[in-house]
Order: sequence, then structure tokens, then C-alpha cells
Amino acid sequence: MSDTDWWFLDLAIVIAATGTLTFGILSGATGVGRIALALPLILFLPGYALVSALFPDEPNDDYRSFDEEKTGLGNPLLVSGGLKAIERTILSVVFSVALVPAITLFASATPGGVTLEPVLSGLSVATILLALVATGARYRCSPDRRFVPTLSSVSPFFAQRGPSPYGRPNARPYNVAITVGVVLLLASGGFAIANPPQNDGFTELSVDTQNISGGMETMYDANYTAGESQQLPLTITNREHGERTYTTVVLLQRVNYDGNTATVNESVELTRQTATVAAGGSHRQSLNITPTMRRGSLRLAVLLYEDEPPSEPTVDNAYRVIRLPIEVS
Repeated sequence: MSDTDWWFLDLAIVIAATGTLTFGILSGATGVGRIALALPLILFLPGYALVSALFPDEPNDDYRSFDEEKTGLGNPLLVSGGLKAIERTILSVVFSVALVPAITLFASATPGGVTLEPVLSGLSVATILLALVATGARYRCSPDRRFVPTLSSVSPFFAQRGPSPYGRPNARPYNVAITVGVVLLLASGGFAIANPPQNDGFTELSVDTQNISGGMETMYDANYTAGESQQLPLTITNREHGERTYTTVVLLQRVNYDGNTATVNESVELTRQTATVAAGGSHRQSLNITPTMRRGSLRLAVLLYEDEPPSEPTVDNAYRVIRLPIEVS
């Protein structure tokens, strides 16, 4: 890797690795495999691409002489430039830790929200773009100043240097401490990926309103005809962190209202339907409603249950409830 014709090799590896890891995660990898794919993509590759774009030149130690009469400095001073391999490694991790939350915040403003696809896509695109910028920055450097990855850079932590009156102090103890810190950071990142925080699960039940016109008084079609069938469109969204089987039961109820209190005088089950919904998925169902009552205050009670409902479904024992006042002619 010391051949200067291959100065872009590490950046090409970053681009290829980013694409491969992203494809592997989106393909449905789980468990330890998913952790192994996610760790470099979250904790190293984005930061390495950014560091390479900011510091395209190689490290160098030059001695610069000064005019003693003007500055009072008679001895040459060591002037350092570029980044050592250990410095690139540490900054890559630090910058990655800073970039990932920023991309997650940006993803929260997209229609997809903070979910795997938009966050992972944003992280991958940002990493590849930064790697391309870094390639251009290195290309503009003169060949004698351009950073070129070498085989010796794979073990920078314990490199030995000969004594020099102007040399840097021995950095081995600091490198050991930094190495331990990086290992702890990688371990904590792996634990966070393996055990992501999850809020309590819930299920959304809603009435579809795409056919509502401006002349209607409600957000749903509340006009029915006794004995005639009419479709009631519903959507079930599963946020329970796992696959669920739901049963929807629709009751037609005659009620009396006393202020905010409703008393059910008569209740008839009209229909029920069962559906299995994957974690994070939505299921749209159309329920066939045929009213058997007319006159008085009527409402549809849409009851949602996990698995099988009890022998007598009611508003009080349902997991989710929607009450829909209706008019039956």
C-alpha cells in the first residue's frame, strides 16, 4: 500500500464497505450479524471520510530556523503538520459519534421519521459523499505532501522512535489510554445497537376519511340506511415491536346521553374481522356495516382486540375503541 499510485485505496475501501454494510443491514440481518455490520458504519467510516477530507496531507516533522536577532530564538523548532495514524483513528471515531446524531436529527424532519431506512440511507450517502470530497482534496495535494496509507500505519499505537533533542516526548502511555478508550466506546456502541431503547408498544386504530366532502358534518360517513350494506374503512397500525393478530368487532348501539355520560340501552354485533399485522406495519380493512336499528341516538362502537375477543365484547374490555355517532334512515 506504500505505492503512491494507490493513494486513494483507503477511500475506495470506505465507499465499498459503506455500500456493502448498508446492503447487508437492509437485507434483514439480525442479532450478532447486524451488530457486526452496524459498528463500523456508525463508529468509524463516516468520521474517517470526514477526517480524510479535512486533512488530505501526510504527517511531517520539519525543523524551522528563526532569525535570532528578531525573535530571540537561536535554535530550530519542530513544526508538525498533518495527522499521525493514531490521530486519524481517534478523530475518525470522534467525528463519527458527532455525525450520526446530526444525520438522525435530519432524518426526523423527513416523512420517514427516525426509522432504520432514512437514518441508514442518510448515513451511507453522507459517508460516500465525504469520501469523494476527500479523494478530490488528496488529488489536489502535491504528490510529496499527499497522505498515502502504508502498511506501517496499521500498528501506530506502539511505534518506536529514535531519540532526538527536538523529538516529541514518548507518547506510548497516552496511546495505550486512547486505545482503551476506543475499545470501551466500541463496546458501548455494540451494546447500544444490540439493546436499542424502546418505548412501550401501542396500536393505532383509525377510520379512513379519504372520501369526505366539504358538505359533511363529520370526518367520516355518518349516514346509513337501515337494511342496506355500507363499507366502513379502518386502518390498524402495529407499533408493538412484534407481529400481532387483531380482531375488530363492530357493535351498533342505541344510547341515551346525560351530559358527558352515555348509557347503552341496546347493542347488536354487526360484524367482526381478524388480521395479522407485522411489526411496524399497517393493515387496511373494509368492514361491511348493515344497520338493523333506526330512530333515536345510534352509534357504531368499533372495538379492537389482540387475538380473540371475549364472549361478550364491550367498550370496557376492548384494547382500542372508536365511537362513531351515526344517522340511520
